[in-house]
Amino acid sequence: MEKQADRGNFRITVNNLGMIGNSFKGSYLVQNFKSAEYPKGSSIEHVFEGGLWIGAKKGNTIVVSTGAIDDPTGYITGKAGFEFSAEPGATLLERSSLPDQVTYHPAAVSHQDFVSDFTDRYTIVPGTQIPIQGLENGPLGADVHFEAYNWNYSFANFFLLYNFTIKNASTETWDSVYIGYWVDPVIRNTAITPAGSGGTNFYNKGGNGYLDTLFMAYEFDVSGNPGFTDTYFGLKFLGSEYRGEFYHPARRPTPPPGFKVNFHSWTFRDFTGQFRSPQNDAQRWEKMSTSLRDRADWATFVVPSLRTAGNRSVLVSAGPFLNVQPGDSINIAFAFVFARKTPDGNPNSADTPQQKEEFIRHASWAQAAYDGEDANFNGILDPGEDLNGDGKLTRFILPSPPNIPRIRYEIEPNVIRLYWDASAEESIDPITRKKDFEGYRIYKTTLGFDVKDVVDVLKELKLIAQYDKPGNGIGYDNGFSAIRLPEPKYFPGDPTPYVYLYEIKGVTNGWQHAIALTAFDEGDPDRNLESLESSKDATLRRVFAGAPPNRGFAFGDPYVYPNPYYERAAWEGPSQAHEDKRIMFANLPPHCEVSIYTVAGDLVYRFEHHENDPAAQARDSRWFETYSNPKQLTMSGGEHGWNLLSRTGQIIARGLYVFAVKDLDTGETRTGKFVIIR
Repeated sequence: MEKQADRGNFRITVNNLGMIGNSFKGSYLVQNFKSAEYPKGSSIEHVFEGGLWIGAKKGNTIVVSTGAIDDPTGYITGKAGFEFSAEPGATLLERSSLPDQVTYHPAAVSHQDFVSDFTDRYTIVPGTQIPIQGLENGPLGADVHFEAYNWNYSFANFFLLYNFTIKNASTETWDSVYIGYWVDPVIRNTAITPAGSGGTNFYNKGGNGYLDTLFMAYEFDVSGNPGFTDTYFGLKFLGSEYRGEFYHPARRPTPPPGFKVNFHSWTFRDFTGQFRSPQNDAQRWEKMSTSLRDRADWATFVVPSLRTAGNRSVLVSAGPFLNVQPGDSINIAFAFVFARKTPDGNPNSADTPQQKEEFIRHASWAQAAYDGEDANFNGILDPGEDLNGDGKLTRFILPSPPNIPRIRYEIEPNVIRLYWDASAEESIDPITRKKDFEGYRIYKTTLGFDVKDVVDVLKELKLIAQYDKPGNGIGYDNGFSAIRLPEPKYFPGDPTPYVYLYEIKGVTNGWQHAIALTAFDEGDPDRNLESLESSKDATLRRVFAGAPPNRGFAFGDPYVYPNPYYERAAWEGPSQAHEDKRIMFANLPPHCEVSIYTVAGDLVYRFEHHENDPAAQARDSRWFETYSNPKQLTMSGGEHGWNLLSRTGQIIARGLYVFAVKDLDTGETRTGKFVIIR
């Protein structure tokens, strides 16, 4: 079972076997899941596939169980190298710590958790007759509890955490245990170069590296889509616990004796070169228990070689864990970290320290999320660290900005009205236990932001207004009187009391505007913590000013714009695909049928319009998928886009066309005309 992690500024396929990525194929694509896309909506994807590795000695026998290996076809049930399975009917539970989510659960750790259990104990896939191939030395006998976490905080929306608890479910002792995560990073812009379009040439453009102090392997695009893939992807070790002891090489004041984090990288399915792919349990265990970082030629040969373009896997492993008895468990956590390159005038291939500045900050936040209450990093709950008062050391917690306000848009021609409630003002920070709300910020994109070649919509947002508490020397001190309504406003069918209103006037109809509202807090100088702001992505909406629903044709006849339509209207963007074109029908009833005819009376196309139906907009013009996001789409309710393709998918000719709009509530019909000029 697979789902998509998407609360952060990314979209990542996860499954109930603890894997990441979708190998750009299969049922994942039916659901349009992304293979580690960052930033969200950019089409820059970062992962082919990845999975958990567990290696140990059982007596004199080495056994390594792998969740995924470098196989060009990716996961297939029962295939060698994909050795984990789940009980029949097992699920991938999704839960959220956000009370307004349908997946809310009080046990949730993050804004979007995924939880599952799987094992390597089977030789036949449970519930089938499919044998699991390639079990060289039999199953290790591991039961795995898996949890994944991601947040939508603006300071923490760039990493996904994987937390594994691995139990020795066999009857034999495991010794010299190493646990790692293997991943095949592939950083390409799939809007520029679709996955699978070039075979090997799609995959062999990545450069790799390792950051010692962060215990993080990484990849960047050396030569695939320069200018369209200015991102880093990292696989980072966070920490582990065994028999009540914290295992990390940087543990203070002294690290656990003999414990190491190891890094390896090898060329995808190259069994003869300098960086050769392991083929059996002994070779895999050797990779897990040693490190490229320890080679004498690390600086002179390994680092320069890894920075060249290629298709390489990376493995980050930790150990050894000794004398793991039946029933014992080991906990270990990893992070997948994303960042944009910090521009320094150098090309992608340079991989300079300055280019990694944001990447390193993001990795530090991932570590902070894991550390939780362990402020001094010794793995012990010391006096003053029990911030949530539960008497135990809690990991995977972050300081929190105020709650996300509930928002609503009311739209008219050339006007967008943003309403929101005051729920953020009651927020209590989980660390300080104080109400520390300070104010609101409103962001909007500039006209035409959406028709660039590559868009990171969060970076396109510009601050247009801020309101914060007066008299405390924080922010503008301008108060809320300019936006507070005389009394709360309610809308039919919506019980939310809307307290604030901000109007955006003079907006051009038919053009997309991305808008976001955030709440921010005072910060905490005593903890050296800057003011925290809620996620822009959490309230991000793609809003179109335009005509509201025209009930009973009270506002006059429906019309089309632009009319006449000229080839390549300005709002259509760089795509040459005709499916991405768009002409707008306006002044439509809330529920109607629109039919387009030639002047000879031949039916060209017909669609139904229903107010607040983003899926229909995307169906009748792919523009809303290519340059917008139907899940974030807010329209006026009286407008509908069409891609100028006939019902048989043909490009319509230039000339005069007639349209008829039938109100499905009253049966009344109105007609109009428009002209296509090429």
